[in-house]
Amino acid sequence: MKILSFNDHTPSTESAADTGVISIANDADPRTVSLDGVMRIDLHFPKFTDGRAYSQAFLLRRRLGFKGEIRATGDVLIDQLVAMARTGFDVAVLREGLDASAAQRQFDRFPAFYQGSAIDTQPLFAKASA
Repeated sequence: MKILSFNDHTPSTESAADTGVISIANDADPRTVSLDGVMRIDLHFPKFTDGRAYSQAFLLRRRLGFKGEIRATGDVLIDQLVAMARTGFDVAVLREGLDASAAQRQFDRFPAFYQGSAIDTQPLFAKASA
């Protein structure tokens, strides 16, 4: 997962047809959005306790087969990064004031998971026996 600081993220202000970037509101159903020509989808966390964007990312990856970039924006904390990666996010833009260099420690703490994820659906036991 790529981690961006708040200052490194530039939200798209142009139309999706021009940039290939769309932003989906956290109360919208991703199944109702046209993904034609879309290369990046920004999903917003209005506050860290609102997890609807996790479900949207999972739907986009697993059910809709979206292969482009899914970016987490808004109130994104370092503690959320591992869950974001497991549900389908590629990039996370940390909340203003957080140090992006500390983020890698979260991934170092959790090198593997027993169950599959939105990206890698195979459980750990199946990988070990293969």
